[in-house]
Amino acid sequence: MMGSSVELVCALLVIYTLGKNHLVSGGCSGKCCRGRDMSCFTTDWRMDRVYGTCYCDESCIRTKDCCFDYFTVCPGQDCAMNDWSFWSGCTKFCQPSVRVRVRRIEQEPTNSGEPCPSLEENAGCMEYRDHQGNHCGLDSGPAFITSVEFGKARPKHDSYGNPLDPGFCVEFTLESRTPHCTVENRPHTLWMRYIAEGFKVCVTCEPPAIRNNSRSCQGDGQESSKEALLHWQAVGNPQCRGTWKKIQKTQQCSCPPQHSFVFI
Repeated sequence: MMGSSVELVCALLVIYTLGKNHLVSGGCSGKCCRGRDMSCFTTDWRMDRVYGTCYCDESCIRTKDCCFDYFTVCPGQDCAMNDWSFWSGCTKFCQPSVRVRVRRIEQEPTNSGEPCPSLEENAGCMEYRDHQGNHCGLDSGPAFITSVEFGKARPKHDSYGNPLDPGFCVEFTLESRTPHCTVENRPHTLWMRYIAEGFKVCVTCEPPAIRNNSRSCQGDGQESSKEALLHWQAVGNPQCRGTWKKIQKTQQCSCPPQHSFVFI
């Protein structure tokens, strides 16, 4: 009996030692592979606690056959991007159009790291001078609006350092809007989902949208009665448009950011 007990203890020690060695050895050490690579495997403990063939390629997470130490030895690295470029000029003169900015990939994602986001972004804009540098003769029409973020990027001083006209704010009650305002998912159209019927919105009129000598913006409704139904259109998505009624003109806007826009 004594001999049997000693043999049993020795056998358990061997099993324990072998198991310990497997855990310490690190199945993926030096074996991390990109994509799905059927040759990127070894024999060790898997994440599902089964000892046998396990993989160290990026697809093992999806197929659930990674070696136990995959996330430690092969950590995921997210995509790394450089900063956005400056915005381009508008693609068209004297009418609502779009501007573009781009960025580059500095580090591709590895081991199922976060994928790279969009490399290009578009936003609505308006050029108030033609290709010869002359002021555009804009016809009266709907109010063209865009995100309040666009206004933050506008210059606040002229080329001589003098402060520009700070402009003013016009409050409106939204009467109607097309369904196209909420179905778009492109980055430069997301602000349009906050255009909802019945809400009060604030729209800033500031340079260069302010018309020469009139201190007004196209379609701002300053010369209309409060009962007049006025038309607006979102720049960057011409199918997002609707109507509103003017409430009042104020020096500064009081609406929350999601209900604040700028004339363009």
